[in-house]
Amino acid sequence: MNSSTLQPFPFSPSIAARQVAKAAAFVALGLGAAASHGAGIRLEDDRGTTVELQAPAKRIVSLMPSLTETVCALDACDRLVGIDRHANWPASVKGLPQVGGIDDANVERILALKPDLVLLRPRSRAAEPLERLGLKVLALDAKTHADMRRVMETLARATGRPGAGEAYWRKLDAGLDAARARVPAGWQGRRVYFEVHGGMAAASESSFIGETLARLGLGNAVPGTLGPFPKMSPEFVVRANPDVLMVSALGEISAMASRPGWSAMSAIQRGRVCSFASARFDLMMRPGPRLDEAADAIVGCLASLGEPRP
Repeated sequence: MNSSTLQPFPFSPSIAARQVAKAAAFVALGLGAAASHGAGIRLEDDRGTTVELQAPAKRIVSLMPSLTETVCALDACDRLVGIDRHANWPASVKGLPQVGGIDDANVERILALKPDLVLLRPRSRAAEPLERLGLKVLALDAKTHADMRRVMETLARATGRPGAGEAYWRKLDAGLDAARARVPAGWQGRRVYFEVHGGMAAASESSFIGETLARLGLGNAVPGTLGPFPKMSPEFVVRANPDVLMVSALGEISAMASRPGWSAMSAIQRGRVCSFASARFDLMMRPGPRLDEAADAIVGCLASLGEPRP
């Protein structure tokens, strides 16, 4: 073709601008995708530490039963490769390697399991040595219902399922409302003494157990100003004179009656004692995904006691 036959392409500023904008958008899209891929997952734990995961956790060691249960409730049980010695729900976790407890975790055994995430409580002594070895550590603790909700969503994000924790909490919240509707009318507003740690302490209004009692429309004989789980003297309980006692089945009612002044309490005299078997008491003591079951257990016991007399 003769060069003299070539016609110059007319320059259009508007066309050029559109082409430049299109190219810039394409590059930005590519860079944005790359940045998103490289950013991974950023989480803040209860130490105020930012934990960065390159991808959703696939090999998890959990050193707290409540965190183990939450991982499983979020359909990520198959990602657990190690647990603490007290974890026992769901049944499938019982076959997993045990790596000690909250205060005596076996660091070498945890390392051998090659986890990409270790879950523990903020004050665990295992956190520092595990991090020195290069492991990702997420320290979480739930002391209130709001904490439980936050922990659930944090673990959902850690396992690559953002929003699943919120969805699960909504299910629990609805379960608490349903349980309250089943509380016998005569028990509404009645005061509960919920004993923990073998009678050495009690769940106050400010504990997550106290919050559950309040959601059920029940009172609490132990004020929240004393702390979540204060140590209690037998004399305090006698003066409080609760309408019902809730205890672990490990404690004998006859033994409680032998405590100073307790035999005179109306709850003892009228047999208003909810005694929970060990497995049931465990779930009530764990701030995790079986909160609605704990509420059901409380309501079930109150119903079995019949309507209280004045």
